[in-house]
Amino acid sequence: MIEKSVEGFLDELSSSSATPGGGSAAALMGSMGAALVSMVANLTTGKKKYEAVEKEVVSILEQSEKLRKQLIEAINKDIEAFDTVMAAYGLPKDTDEQKLKRSSKIQDALKVAIDAPMECALLATKVMPLCRKIAEIGNVNIISDAGVAVLAARAAFKSAELNVYVNASGLEDKVFADKQIQEVRKLSNLVEKEERYIFDYVSGVILKL
Repeated sequence: MIEKSVEGFLDELSSSSATPGGGSAAALMGSMGAALVSMVANLTTGKKKYEAVEKEVVSILEQSEKLRKQLIEAINKDIEAFDTVMAAYGLPKDTDEQKLKRSSKIQDALKVAIDAPMECALLATKVMPLCRKIAEIGNVNIISDAGVAVLAARAAFKSAELNVYVNASGLEDKVFADKQIQEVRKLSNLVEKEERYIFDYVSGVILKL
């Protein structure tokens, strides 16, 4: 899936197939956020005006590229997780024994599947501080791209958050489900504050240029 063209991916996304879906779109949005951080970093390095922060910008670039690759890989991970869940739902349920086995497989698949959006959510949160830093020290002429980066990272996180809730809602193990929900909710509060700060900072700089 990750080797498809943008148009090819969107064709698949808009089709009647359940995968790729929102989880894969979330990971793609996150990878775009990381890529935009990399772009701003690349357009900052080597410029005399930013010599004092060169080392820091290079470090940001290394981190954003690592996250970009991890988020791209998360696209396929989400597809694989969802396909496993659907395969479990497709098991026969004609006898009591089959029903019991099917129910157990569904629960096992949902527990594994929740890892995909949780990973995406965690990766998206790691992109956000890089957005802040590159906005603060990067090439001011393209600071708007740092703003777009954080919006993409936030969209990735919030989309992944919904997918955590969807998987958690189907779990019979409510202790496990609640733990996942509470973890992502804590992150959500931090993400909202960080996105607002960076957006306001970027907007403020642009309007003063």
